[in-house]
Amino acid sequence: MKYLITGGSGQLGFDVYRELINRGVPYYDIYKPTHEQFDITNWLNVLNDTLSFEPDVIFHCAAYTGVDKAENETEAAVCKAVNEYGTQNITDAARRVGAKLIYLSTDYVFDGTKDGEYEIDDETHPLNYYGLTKRNGENIVKTYDKSFIFRISWVFGENGKNFIKTMLKLAETKDEVSVVNDQIGSPTYTEDLAKLLVDAANTDSYGVYHATNEGFMSWADVASKTFEVAGLDTVVNPILTSEYKRAATVPLNSRLSKSSLDAAGFKRLPDANDAIERYVKILTR
Repeated sequence: MKYLITGGSGQLGFDVYRELINRGVPYYDIYKPTHEQFDITNWLNVLNDTLSFEPDVIFHCAAYTGVDKAENETEAAVCKAVNEYGTQNITDAARRVGAKLIYLSTDYVFDGTKDGEYEIDDETHPLNYYGLTKRNGENIVKTYDKSFIFRISWVFGENGKNFIKTMLKLAETKDEVSVVNDQIGSPTYTEDLAKLLVDAANTDSYGVYHATNEGFMSWADVASKTFEVAGLDTVVNPILTSEYKRAATVPLNSRLSKSSLDAAGFKRLPDANDAIERYVKILTR
């Protein structure tokens, strides 16, 4: 088996590569190009490189994730190019070589108004431009019959920027921080997610899935757990989303049902508090 990882230098791509290596896949059977080597918005570049390498599986982890920046007209064009045109190019290339395609989407395809957990077939209604491009990316991927779509949220991993790292950095100079507590969802540890994605790549259980760590919490809860594990006395002051000014509108309810994972026989990700604890201990050891 040969594997192509787009966005290999990001949080998730880094852990997918590491998981493949840990499972004994030779490094020469993994193509993890840099953005400069593999510009997903360049159709010819994507096609030629994919045809040359002939992967059996493509992990499409590359994405434009600047949620607030994408509300700007200039940045919106970049967001669309990466998340829509780039995904179209990857899907076309996967179809040409017959590779399985694993696409990462987001809780932001939903508007957060549902009372309860979102199921995979609930109507999507993105509130921001980033979410719209990811939903459009989903629709592109769904045209290919050898595809997986995994919706994730609140991602954190060792390789890259994320909320937990930001909290630890703020705690170096602040005794207290204000964090929203009315957005409810689940964080996703890329180390745990990578295991699920590689498991899925070894099956033909194509379809849409929700994959986050187990349990629901607010951003304020994540911050509090982070400081607790790190042994810090930093105080978390809960605030409403309406008090935190940002360009993009985001869903308040990001609870994602894992029933599709259960139906396919996939193992759910570990508990969110456990994931945060493992991660913070790595960062602070």
